[in-house]
Amino acid sequence: MSLRVVRLGSPRAKDEGLRLGTVRRPPRGVKKTDYARRDFYDVWLPDLAPSAPLVSWALSTPWTDTRWASYAKRYRREMRTPGRQRLLEMLARLSHQANLSVGCYCEREDRCHRSILRDLLADHGATLA
Repeated sequence: MSLRVVRLGSPRAKDEGLRLGTVRRPPRGVKKTDYARRDFYDVWLPDLAPSAPLVSWALSTPWTDTRWASYAKRYRREMRTPGRQRLLEMLARLSHQANLSVGCYCEREDRCHRSILRDLLADHGATLA
């Protein structure tokens, strides 16, 4: 059993399991009934997404290494709240018993919160694919 980090909207991998959307907003122009069918997500989990102000700041200018480091630090700080820590712990433990995946829409994983989320889940003991 394991947890994958994926790009939402990409084709599902074999045995990927439940797909969780860790995004601030649902996909535009897609009916709720089609989210899973179109490989976005089965369950929306915005509590693991960066806050709206952090997303706005992130999208305000192009990425540089310095901006990325600041973004990562701010996102990690947001993820330290007790509720988010419990979610990370739950997903890490579930990864030992079931296949599941978490994801975001961003094209580049290396400049997306999902790369940081992968590290946070590993820190909580998740079994990663």
